[in-house]
Amino acid sequence: MSQSFSSQQIKVKTSILLFIKGAAAPLVLYVENPEEVYNEFINIMNNYHTQSKLVEKTTLGPIKKVCVFSNQISAVAMQDEPYLK
Repeated sequence: MSQSFSSQQIKVKTSILLFIKGAAAPLVLYVENPEEVYNEFINIMNNYHTQSKLVEKTTLGPIKKVCVFSNQISAVAMQDEPYLK
């Protein structure tokens, strides 16, 4: 039997998908301000050719901290995930 949920129970959280060269799956990062972090990663990807640097981010999800060299980031994306509250 199907159970219906009201729209007040369904919330949406946005995560950052960080694609790393040589990794089979992307890292899923949960942060306070996903749009800001997304734009920061985009800027890092656009400027890594001038100087490779170590990027360190603290997150809220199962992955608490991530460190990656800027020249190892192949792509970044944002993903909306619905969940029940």
